[in-house]
Amino acid sequence: MNASDADGTAAGPSRSTSSLPGGLLNLLGVAAVLLDGDGRVALWSPQARALFGWSDEEALGQYAASLLVDEQHTALVLDLFTTVMGSGRSWDGVFPVRHKDGSTRQVEFLNVRLRDKEGAPYALGLAADESLVRALERDLALCARLVAQSPIGLAVLDTDLRYVLVNPALERINGIPAERHVGRTIPEMLPFIDTDAADQAMHQVLATGTPMLDQLRTGRTPADPEVDHAWLTSCYRLEDPGGRVLGVALSVVDITEQHRADRQAAQARRRLALIAHATARIGTTLDLEQTARELADIVVPGLADIAAVDVLDAVLASRTAHLTHTGPALFRALAVKSAYPTEAAEAADPVGEITRYEANRLVTQCAATGRAILVPYVRSDHLARIARDEEAAAVLARAGVHSYLAVPLSARGEVLGALDLKRARNPLPFDADDLLLAEELASRAAVCIDNARSYMAQELAATTLQRHLLPKPPPEVPGLQVACRYEPAAAAGHAGGDWFDVIPLRDGATALVVGDVMGHGINAAATMGQLRTAARALARLGLNPADILRQLDELTGELDDTIATCAIAKCTPAAGLCQIALAGHLPPVTQPPDGPPLLLDLPPGAPLGAAATVELATSEVPLLPGARLVLYTDGLIERRDQALGDRLDALLAELAGLRHLPLETAADHLLAALTPPVAGDDVTVVIAEARP
Repeated sequence: MNASDADGTAAGPSRSTSSLPGGLLNLLGVAAVLLDGDGRVALWSPQARALFGWSDEEALGQYAASLLVDEQHTALVLDLFTTVMGSGRSWDGVFPVRHKDGSTRQVEFLNVRLRDKEGAPYALGLAADESLVRALERDLALCARLVAQSPIGLAVLDTDLRYVLVNPALERINGIPAERHVGRTIPEMLPFIDTDAADQAMHQVLATGTPMLDQLRTGRTPADPEVDHAWLTSCYRLEDPGGRVLGVALSVVDITEQHRADRQAAQARRRLALIAHATARIGTTLDLEQTARELADIVVPGLADIAAVDVLDAVLASRTAHLTHTGPALFRALAVKSAYPTEAAEAADPVGEITRYEANRLVTQCAATGRAILVPYVRSDHLARIARDEEAAAVLARAGVHSYLAVPLSARGEVLGALDLKRARNPLPFDADDLLLAEELASRAAVCIDNARSYMAQELAATTLQRHLLPKPPPEVPGLQVACRYEPAAAAGHAGGDWFDVIPLRDGATALVVGDVMGHGINAAATMGQLRTAARALARLGLNPADILRQLDELTGELDDTIATCAIAKCTPAAGLCQIALAGHLPPVTQPPDGPPLLLDLPPGAPLGAAATVELATSEVPLLPGARLVLYTDGLIERRDQALGDRLDALLAELAGLRHLPLETAADHLLAALTPPVAGDDVTVVIAEARP
């Protein structure tokens, strides 16, 4: 074997290489025997001693035929010897040889003629145990067939990581003939694959001998330059029998289909998780804007980098939106969300703002047709139809928006608006699977938005009905100044049950009524209207407060599942008296002209419609000029986190501080002081002050 430097310059064997055991020849134990022209042994190698058993002293000078050949084969051997020496032709084959121990062994021979400088002929015999040669041949044949016919791509690279061998399977994988690989590195042959990590790993295998197994690599090769592929690669260090490093063996298995299936399965799991998350997160309240924000929070960043939820303005006004393919549309932005700080979010319509989009805008077409619009690769002309104006289109371009998806928010056969999705940092374009996911999320959210819209419409109807049924500003009544306040609940769907009334009577008295129908919404408001009308009619018949409540109790019992509380005060300032009866209502407060406010200790009675046997009674309390009487509903004082007694004390404290204020001003201050910013229940207050 020839040794060479890295640059190909011939060099002699180094100390390190010469000290290592040889390669295949050493593995086979090839023996060398030199015979002179007479057939005597002239040279005898150590391998010959190991193969035949004879020492140098025993073999040198002896006739090889006598030493190594059985008598029955002597004539044949001499004939072969004469032929080789005479013709110069070599001979190879298997021949039975006699070992020193007397046994006969089959030995593979190669015999050639040599001449020295004087022309004297010699016969060189190279010999190896026939069984070892056959075993090596089988191994080589097996390896050659495996390499050539294996469906796995196989390659051998030298210590400089340059190709030495490439099998047909790897030729097909790379799309490059084997001969073009030889002498070149992987980066030179496959520039479209991230080979830095692979190169580093193979150097580590060369240095440590530890195999690198089943490493995933992705990229494109000349065999299929337009499609990304995936491969599992393994790398092993190659050594000769003496441990000398020869290079590395590389195996490559194309798992593109499996990788694609795994990725699709992972995407399916992600979509299912996102849908499950959306089911739990979207529609937690009946607040329209909160529902829109929940939808935006779900799709960002799981589906898009930037999302906007826009609802048709007509829908918010509880009207059916009639869009045409040629007409504009008015959208109100309810939510905008971005996965990271970006000016693209600022290019979206501000939340709460109404924007007019012409018919050529993609979001208008989405809402008008009720079909999603997918733009996998956004061009400049697309941006002009996505953004609200040219400036916003320029902002989206700078932000790197490259893919767009608009999905209609449709529920119960009506398009409510659109979900607007954009990708900028996410390098993948929206595809058909993303479209299906977006439509599923939008459909679920649209139902929640429609429920919130319907609930808001019902709440508006209940509040409108209640305000319509409540009296106008109280009339001027003799000897009594009255201030009334009503605030519907701030929480959606909680308006409807409270009422008050100021009823002038024929005898110069005035009936003050405050009530609360349990429940909320339009049904409670309608029931409240019935009870208020009945109370007004009964009061004008001249009945005392307890009798009025008894009649109302009978009426309430005739209504399905209705319970209400009520307080009625019949004020007669001329007599300085007030008759009061309660039906499960909170006690009124009286405040003398020169004293602190006091809770009236009156029989509480039972709520109207409760079918209770508690007797309703009328009590008389003084009502001197300058004295005040305060009636109210539970929304003014009841709080979940505070005891009722503490809240009643707070009411008395506030009233004590308001004694010097005019009645109207005092009513405003009382609401401001005791009502939370977001009231969970209706609040009704009636303050009356006796005048001379």
